[in-house]
Amino acid sequence: MSEAHALEHHEPVTSTGIPNKKVLMWAFLGSDCMFFGTLISTHLIYRKISATVGGNYLDIRDIFDIELTSFSTFVLLASSLFMALAVSAIHKGNLKSTRWMIFGTIIFGAIFLACQVYEFTHFVYHEGHELTLSSYQGEPHVFGSTFYVLTGTHGTHVAIGVFWLLGWFVYSFTGKMSTVHAIDVECCGLYWHFVDIVWIIIFPVVYLMEYAM
Repeated sequence: MSEAHALEHHEPVTSTGIPNKKVLMWAFLGSDCMFFGTLISTHLIYRKISATVGGNYLDIRDIFDIELTSFSTFVLLASSLFMALAVSAIHKGNLKSTRWMIFGTIIFGAIFLACQVYEFTHFVYHEGHELTLSSYQGEPHVFGSTFYVLTGTHGTHVAIGVFWLLGWFVYSFTGKMSTVHAIDVECCGLYWHFVDIVWIIIFPVVYLMEYAM
């Protein structure tokens, strides 16, 4: 968004010409990068030094459903297209298109969350290969802790994004939504794209790496 456009809608801008809301969002995402970096690093470190359980090699592929996870990954990444279209539409003043693109993002985000809930349930109750926060196959192991905390934290971020978008979807029916709110929807879009990018890192590091070893 240009400085002229921001001033037109009475949006405070910094000395760089970037709206304050966007600067704050980038600052938050920067801190979240460090947070997820710590979680991913912790998972990789403990995965390397705790590769065995009960004297046997830990083969997490016995419970991973890579087909389902690949599908949910595709769905989440596709949702970014809807989000980008929603931001473009609100800047153009196309409220109807904005509403339905937001709705599409919500649906795809919900599908991703449903797949994750199914996965977690499947992992815990998979007979003979149960993975809990503190054990694997009934033996104490740290893999479950780092795995669930990392992927669960990401899932929480997705859920927050879905509720945030749901709020905008409902608000779009009040008749008060206009291009004045473009910066707010754009900030929501930045958050959503960030969540997708984080998953692009988590998916190969946590899931695909198990099939490459």
